[in-house]
Amino acid sequence: AVGYRLDEIRNDITRKTPACFEPTIDYVVVKIPKWAFEKFPGSEPTLGTQMKSVGEVMAIGRTFKEAFSKGLRSLETGKAFGSETFDKALITQKLITATPDRLNYIRFAFASGYSVEEVRELTSIDPWFLEQVKEVVDFESELKPDMDAEALRRAKRYGISDAQLAKSWGADELSVRARRKALGVSAVFSRVDTCAAEFESFTPYLYSCYESSCEAGPTDRKKVIILGSGPNRIGQGIEFDYCCCHASFALQEMGIESIMVNCNPETVSTDYDTSDRLYFEPLTLEHVLNICDTEGPDGLIVQFGGQTPLTLSLPLKRAGIPIIGTDPSNIDLAEDRKLFGQLLDELAIPCPENGTATSVEEACEVARRIGYPVLVRPSYVLGGRAMVIAYDEDMVRQYMREAVTFSQERPVLIDRFLEDATEIDVDALGDGDDVLIAGIMEHIEEAGVHSGDSSCVLPAQSLAAETLRTIRDYTVRLAKALHVIGLMNVQYAIQNGTVYVLEVNPRASRTVPYVSKATGVPLPKIAVGLMWGRKLRDYGYGTEMLSVPQEFVKSPVFPFNKFHGVDPALGPEMRSTGEVMGVGINFGEAFLKAQISAGSPLPEKGTVFISVNDHHKAEAIAVARRFAELGFHLVATRGTAAALRNAGLECKTVLKVNEGRPNAVDLLKGGGIQLAIYTTTGAPAFHDEKAIRRSAVMYRVPCITTLSGARAAADAAAARRRDPIRVWSLQEIHERKTVA
Repeated sequence: AVGYRLDEIRNDITRKTPACFEPTIDYVVVKIPKWAFEKFPGSEPTLGTQMKSVGEVMAIGRTFKEAFSKGLRSLETGKAFGSETFDKALITQKLITATPDRLNYIRFAFASGYSVEEVRELTSIDPWFLEQVKEVVDFESELKPDMDAEALRRAKRYGISDAQLAKSWGADELSVRARRKALGVSAVFSRVDTCAAEFESFTPYLYSCYESSCEAGPTDRKKVIILGSGPNRIGQGIEFDYCCCHASFALQEMGIESIMVNCNPETVSTDYDTSDRLYFEPLTLEHVLNICDTEGPDGLIVQFGGQTPLTLSLPLKRAGIPIIGTDPSNIDLAEDRKLFGQLLDELAIPCPENGTATSVEEACEVARRIGYPVLVRPSYVLGGRAMVIAYDEDMVRQYMREAVTFSQERPVLIDRFLEDATEIDVDALGDGDDVLIAGIMEHIEEAGVHSGDSSCVLPAQSLAAETLRTIRDYTVRLAKALHVIGLMNVQYAIQNGTVYVLEVNPRASRTVPYVSKATGVPLPKIAVGLMWGRKLRDYGYGTEMLSVPQEFVKSPVFPFNKFHGVDPALGPEMRSTGEVMGVGINFGEAFLKAQISAGSPLPEKGTVFISVNDHHKAEAIAVARRFAELGFHLVATRGTAAALRNAGLECKTVLKVNEGRPNAVDLLKGGGIQLAIYTTTGAPAFHDEKAIRRSAVMYRVPCITTLSGARAAADAAAARRRDPIRVWSLQEIHERKTVA
């Protein structure tokens, strides 16, 4: 509460609240935002009046210290406790300016001897909160391996995790857990009263604490725990909430008690009446094991929460927790590049040449052997995090020095980058015997653009029948080899007629809601039945492929207007924060409606600006001709304009930014351009390219950075001229399919 002291607020509430409504609070709730600045290098990470978070977490504890610490763990920053490095010279600057890492510097300031009053003066944060943080920081110096039960219980009530204790003691997390439990320091669970004490609360809504009594009251029914996905973030968003909710509904329909574990207040999965029981807890090994100790589940589902539950699957299995569905060892096999490569060799399925590295020199050696350009990324990530296309050794060295941490257990993956390839996404269901192809989706953007940032169409538009047969064959063989039970996603690239496997994920993917709505088949519900032992034939499916009655296009939604100064060119690291679906009788209509829904409506008339490199000029001529035939005017930079005029097209020339004025940016500012087509050069973008793309975002001019996207835009413009925008409900669409 800006401008008010907490004691003033409390006094004001006491004066104005009737005694009969005076609240009794025995727990504290903390909400913390999840930022995405690391996805937008070059943006200013200062917090202000414009929202820049992409998700949030909520944590509940008996004290503020406990709830706040649980909330910070729920953020899943990927940084281990104690791994950060700080500079004392930056303390004043970091405390004055509100940035996502200010809290870390507040802790560092207290550890460096700053007082609460000194930090309050620099941050303007209420001293009550600062005192709470300081007490935790001061207590952390007392985290000794010989702590007795009383001190250890105090540490847990302060919200200090087993992983943090392990770091301080030089031990591993599970040994800390064993010692804690041996001393009688175990988590118990308290209930949130969902009826505000007016009626009996029948839906358990639980959080952990370290008090003397437990209110969990577990039942003796058959029960399955579902691990959610934590905070919404780029690469792991609301699509997994869809899967978790449908998993819960499916369990309830089968008479099995559904238990949800999640920490995201924005999701339907954390509505207290979605599942039979809800644990509002961080998705960490410690908290999940505490829940399993209390509930004794018959099974645990890790397929529906993205990378977060998958990371926990092997440790949970080793701890004796029954994981249902695809075995964690097979999930790990698909993630382990060396083992997966051996499997592909056995199956005679091609993949791009690749290697792994755990040092800078090893990475350079692998890249030289494969040949540039190469795709470099860390293992065990989602959303293309820290992924780059390296065009020379300098880029590889810079990546290994700055972008990621790596180890023998988590090496860096290096793959040959397939230029000008068509990417394909496939979702499938497996029951251990049969495999059902749910959907084969064709990406509209070519290889090099992250799958989450590329629009895609179902059914595929340009694939030959033989290619489709190959994709189906590879998918079935991979599902059987990995013993997939439940959902599986496979990503392919097609180059010069060869189908390459890029990666296999034996779990739900971000396309599952899209495919479920397009086909009218609730894929997560069926997947849960398969995990519980049912077969595809029990649902009336064999080994055929699901069909769709119309054209369905999924398009991403980007937040570039929130991050000023960021180049909106698309690449291998995902940066979209959501997606939409367009439905049409033809591809152009579906793509047009998807772009309108995404807030990027394509123009019906006006001027199209085109600037492409030499490699793309032949394709650009065909795209420009289509726009000219639709009545659009053409303007281009010098080289592109010459190529278009040589092809017989009327085109004006405009200067580049570094060539003088008026230039392309001036035209964008003045409203002289209604659509910009500006492809990347492949190597890191020049200032001129960035300036034009940034200006397009600033002045809300649709900017397309790939020629495949430009072709789709031309199809959409033609569809808009040809047909009115038509509307159907999904019920109508699938009713027609059933009748047919």
